[in-house]
Formats: sequence, C-alpha cells, structure tokens
Amino acid sequence: MAPMRKLPRHLLTGLKEALSTSRIVNLIGPRQVGKTTLVRDMLATGKYITLDKESVLEAIKRDTAGQLESLRRVAGEGPLIIDEAQRSRELALAIKVLVDRDTRKGQFLLVGSSNPFTTAAIVDSSPKRMRTLKLWPLTVSETREVNAGFLLDWATQEVPSLDQIRVLEAPGRMDYVELLLEGGFPEPRTLAIKPRQSLYRDYVDSVVDRDVAEIIRIRKTDRLHRLIEQLTARTGGEINVLKLSEAVGVNRATLNTYLDILTRLSLIFRLDSWISGESRREIKNAKYHFVDTGMACALRYFNDRSFNADQPNATVLGGLLESFVLGELIRVQPIQKQECRLYHWRNADGREIDILAEGPDTIVGFKVKASTSVSGMDFRHLKWFSTEGPGRNRKFCGIVLYFGQHKLSFGGNCFALPISSLWAPIELQGSANAGS
Repeated sequence: MAPMRKLPRHLLTGLKEALSTSRIVNLIGPRQVGKTTLVRDMLATGKYITLDKESVLEAIKRDTAGQLESLRRVAGEGPLIIDEAQRSRELALAIKVLVDRDTRKGQFLLVGSSNPFTTAAIVDSSPKRMRTLKLWPLTVSETREVNAGFLLDWATQEVPSLDQIRVLEAPGRMDYVELLLEGGFPEPRTLAIKPRQSLYRDYVDSVVDRDVAEIIRIRKTDRLHRLIEQLTARTGGEINVLKLSEAVGVNRATLNTYLDILTRLSLIFRLDSWISGESRREIKNAKYHFVDTGMACALRYFNDRSFNADQPNATVLGGLLESFVLGELIRVQPIQKQECRLYHWRNADGREIDILAEGPDTIVGFKVKASTSVSGMDFRHLKWFSTEGPGRNRKFCGIVLYFGQHKLSFGGNCFALPISSLWAPIELQGSANAGS
C-alpha cells in the first residue's frame, strides 16, 4: 500500500505564530486528524515525546517536574512537544509552575485529544501564558491543496459582491454526497466505502474505550455507544434532552455529562441557539452536529445509494449537509479575518436559521438546501429576521447554500450560492489575493 500523501494544513501559520507569542501552546483535536504529523514536520528544533509510550508516561508520573526540566534542557531553544498530553493528570500544573519562573515564548507544545488544562485553578491562572488551538478534520480546500475559502469574511464586508467569488468547481448532487461520505479524516477518506466504514467504526470504539476513560470512569459503555448511534440519526437537529435520555436509557444529568465528554473529545459539536432577548418565543434548545459527516455516515452504513430519492434515508441528507457546511465554517475560523461566533436560531412560530454567524458588526444567516433549485421562498425566514425580527437593527447578510451552480442575488443583501463557494477563491475588498 502506497504511503498516505501529506496534505497542507491551514492551521500551520497560526501554530507558528502562537509559538512565537505564548509560553505554552495547546493543540487539541480529534484523534487521527494529523496533529502529530503537523507538529513533527514543522519543527527543525526542539524535542518530541509521546505519552502513548507507557514507559514515558510512567516516568512523567513519578517525577513530573524533574522530567520536564530535563527534557526542556534537551529541547534547547525549540519547544518541548508532548504528544498525548491528556494522559497525564500531573502535567498541566507542573508546566504552569515552570512557565511562571521562565517567561520565554514557545517553551511547550502540548498535543492531545482533549485539553489537559481543565481544573479551575489552572484555567483561571493560565490565559496570559497559553494559547489553545484546535485542529479539525480536513477541509475540502485542504484536500484540494488550495487556500482556504473566506466566505464569512466576504459576507461581513460593507458591500459583498458576487463578482468577488470565483467558483471554480461545479459539483453535482452525487459529488456532494461523496464528500459527505468521505469525511475529513486523512486515512479513512482515501479508502473504498467498506474499509472506510470499518475504520471509522473502529475509531469510535477506541474513543469510547480509551479516551473517555481518561476523563471519566464509566461502568457501562453500551449506553455511550447508544447515545452516539442516536446522535448520528439526529445530526443537525435540536436535542430534546428528556426524549434523548429516555432513548439512551440514562437520566438527564448523565446524558448531559456524556454530551459534554463527546464534545470535549471532538466527536460532536454543540451549536447553541442565538437568543436576542427580545422575545420569550425564541427556542433555546441546542443542536448537536457530528464533527465529521464521514464518521456519521459510516456509523449508519450509508453509501452513495443511500440518499437516492426512493430510499428512506433521503430526508437525512439535509441534516448531514448542514453538519458538513458547519464543519467547513468551523475549520477555517482560526484563519478568518472576521471573528464570528456560530449559532442556530428558531422561534415558536417555526421561523428558523440553520446557522447564524454573529460578528462585531454583522450577522450572517445561512439556510442549507439539499436541492439544485432555489427561489425567493427559500429566503423568507432570513428576510423576516433582518427586516421584522431580532436582526432588524443589525447589518445582515443572508445566504442560501444549495446544490446548484449559479451565484444569484435576491435583494436585501441576500444571496444564493453553490455550496462549493465554501472553498472558492474570494477577492476581499482591500485584499486582492485573499482566498486565491
């Protein structure tokens, strides 16, 4: 089998910048998304160790401060890179003590599937010393080996213009379905459908059996597996905690604990509801999205025929597509110029916005449509929100992302765009080469 080709990661520049400005850099993200490859390939200096080796982990546990002092001397001017850092509960506090005495930048680069700086005492005292970055599964632009798309930067401009978006691809419906099935994990996405499904399912088993145990002790992991199965069927949907806890067979407190753990381990992403404070009729339920659609599809044994119009799973496509779009937006957030927080919005009258991005000056609302056609009716909730609803006093841009190939304006700063606009080159105002 040929070695897997290394793909460029958009986070590389941000990681180098963080090492130049912070004493500790904490790189977290799901297992097997390329964190180790990223940190080992980028550094010509420093020292790399992994706590995946039991002998190294045991040595760190026995004499944490002494081992760190010794390893840091070996690292010299480069960082001490500690992979699988979440496996040591003693590590975070010992590192904090060391960087309190030594203010040099870029001393430690911690890599893992969850944040080792979790206790209140450490979190409260570390923000000025530490940067936390998250590496997600691959974006489509990374798999295409092109620069990231800057759709949110485009939408938050003073006057967005369709001419700025250079859509170079015209995928059809089945091309998008294949992107959903592939997902963004470097190894599984390159495999045929059956081995891909097996690898994704093995991955989830390893997370439940190993990674969860490093956060909390669970006697019956079958309930956690059942929760994951339920979430694959509900990705992109609002969660009713009471109904979900009954389906899983746990109480509400346990369910919330499980959801928090799966979020910390980057299996799922919690999308909170945007609340204006104007009306009690706004729905407050969060949505939960699978971080990777390839994994969600594999857990349900979906293939390219599963979403044909005559199949019972055809209606599931909308939720998966929404998760895919959200994933693309989340993964390029660290390199966007405009900082936005992501939500969803719905009120008791049934009006809703699938994804709402709130920046300092602008709100961007997204409707995700699994169809090749678009009409003015698709914008009715976006336009109501911006003219009569809670967004009426804010600058607003409404976008319908769809399977079609045309860029269209529907007035009132509302646009229909191909989903491939998420990775298209965009020439932003005042930055002629952005996204190109």
